[in-house]
Amino acid sequence: MALTPHELAQLRVALQDAVVRCSERCLYQSAKWAAELLTSLPEPTEEELEDADNEQPHLSPVFLPNQDPEEAQLESKELSKYLLAKSLFDCREYDRCAAVFLPDSLFSTVLGSSPDAGGGTPSKSKSKAKSTEAAASSSLPKISQKSLFLALYAKFLSGEKRKAEESEMVTGPQDLGTVVNKQLLAVGSYLSSWFGAKTVDNEVVGSQGWLEYLYGMVLAKEKNDKRALGFFLQSVHKFPMNWGCWLEITSLTSRSEDLDRISRHCPQNIMSYMFHLHTSLELYQHSAGLANSLEQLMGIFPTSSFLLTCNALLAYHEKDLLLAEQHFSRLLSLHPHRLDSLDHYSNILYVLNLRPKLAFLAHLCSSVDKFRPEACVVIGNYYSLLSMHEKAVQYFRRALTLDRTCLSAWTLMGHEYVELKNTHAAIESYRRAVDVNRRDYRAWYGLGQTYEMLEMHTYSLWYYKKAAGLRPWDGKMWMAVGSCLQKMGRDRDGIKALKRALLADAYYDAGSSFGNGGDGFGSQAATAHMDPEILLQIATMYEQIGEEEEAKSYMELCVGQEDGGGPAGRDADGAVVDASRAHNDSPGGSDDGEREEGRNEGTGVTAATSKARMWLARFAMRTSDYTVAHRLATELCQDGVEVEEAKALVREVRSRLDTSEGILT
Repeated sequence: MALTPHELAQLRVALQDAVVRCSERCLYQSAKWAAELLTSLPEPTEEELEDADNEQPHLSPVFLPNQDPEEAQLESKELSKYLLAKSLFDCREYDRCAAVFLPDSLFSTVLGSSPDAGGGTPSKSKSKAKSTEAAASSSLPKISQKSLFLALYAKFLSGEKRKAEESEMVTGPQDLGTVVNKQLLAVGSYLSSWFGAKTVDNEVVGSQGWLEYLYGMVLAKEKNDKRALGFFLQSVHKFPMNWGCWLEITSLTSRSEDLDRISRHCPQNIMSYMFHLHTSLELYQHSAGLANSLEQLMGIFPTSSFLLTCNALLAYHEKDLLLAEQHFSRLLSLHPHRLDSLDHYSNILYVLNLRPKLAFLAHLCSSVDKFRPEACVVIGNYYSLLSMHEKAVQYFRRALTLDRTCLSAWTLMGHEYVELKNTHAAIESYRRAVDVNRRDYRAWYGLGQTYEMLEMHTYSLWYYKKAAGLRPWDGKMWMAVGSCLQKMGRDRDGIKALKRALLADAYYDAGSSFGNGGDGFGSQAATAHMDPEILLQIATMYEQIGEEEEAKSYMELCVGQEDGGGPAGRDADGAVVDASRAHNDSPGGSDDGEREEGRNEGTGVTAATSKARMWLARFAMRTSDYTVAHRLATELCQDGVEVEEAKALVREVRSRLDTSEGILT
């Protein structure tokens, strides 16, 4: 995606404009994002600067007046009041800020006349709409859209602030997560009246897109997702450079099918390109096409911290933890004071057991801003790695006190409570994580794991299936499903799930791969070794249902993984993890970062392969194949696993051989 110098200059002006417009409306996170992207563009050459001066001498386009004459006149007239309101907003005096343009008496008038505020049936509401709309529109003050947005946004944040103040202590006995923003009704009613007054033939006349964004946020808070999405899409069509609006659309996208459907209604520009990339990563997608899109964008913004983070997260989702760690390390060296997404970095360091680096990261975050949620999560991960679980919970709770929508903190605190055997608190933490983001497979998996500890396998299976639905290519999710089915006595269904765990990263056909009695690997299997734990589990389940030949085949496959031998298959990376490794931000994700080139070298002797070899030796004894039994038993003596049992088996085999030779003579 190479841009011409003219296109690059246009993009630079658009980003400058976005920074100014977002800052004017106190959308600081969107302004920061646009400014970071702007500074990652290559510096303009002297020729480009001269051309720009010739077009508009010594005046940046971002400081030109509003293109709408009516809005420009209103903004000029109310400039003094706007400056006061913005100063109050910056001081976090939200109610005073809103009262500069919209006093409380006005809100009560609009709320009483709004058709949305009244009760009754839908038909009665519709019949009243026309009469109340005129009354509501006549009561609206004539102020610019910029000032109106600032006032209503301040009112919205005032409600959020009061909601946080009224909430109980995180995970306390009264913390039910039911406190609501009491200003939503007032802000929503006002915006409904404003849009009703401005709408002509289903088109909002003269709107700049900012009020649609705010109304969409109100509707999303009220769980009216469909209408909210409609307003967000209208907003990005009118002002596509508002990154906050794109993030809101991402939060309403739960599946890749939804992303494809929404993308068809988005404006086609570089922002929609970035939105598609970011949302795909939020949905845990990883593909060659996604990597190619990211590479093209990095060609335009080579030092963008946002794109560098996306690059690291792409490697993280592909389970290449060493590469992800390198990307995050480079990002940290380029932007040492940037704390965004460092909670993901701390998860990677935790899984890789890189304690010195995690200690350095925790110290860095603490020195930059110890009261940022990301910093608290990093420090909590560090204490967890030291097995100081109570201290880790303390920091995760601190992160949630600062931001109750901090997804990582909810999920990780659930893991910590599992470590502390506090299953009730763990379930509550995971449930709150799911409330924040229903796409979070880690919380669903954690719920399944916790209910499995309580031996409530029906609940556990349901949650594991939710996690597997969100991560269908992750072998660990399907291994959990298979193990749960095995405990419920559903061995055949469990075998199907475990086979899918082996082939999780490959395309498969359920009818041909899993619907028959054979191993079903076919030509779709890859050339890496398979997980011996899963193979042993499948073999054991075949034995339980009386299919010894299938059991023998999988036992042989399991033993074959020691040197990478046996039929080809995908590495499902599904070994059972111990409790300390299960903590990380990807439950069940005991990705130890092994290098790709080492995967075909075989696993060597493991407890699983030794058990499989012992089973095969005993099977050979039952079938009077004493030569094979003697060879396998001798190998077992060299494994160092269950040596005494192996020696007894060797003695038994030799006795049988001597007896059979005596009979023959």
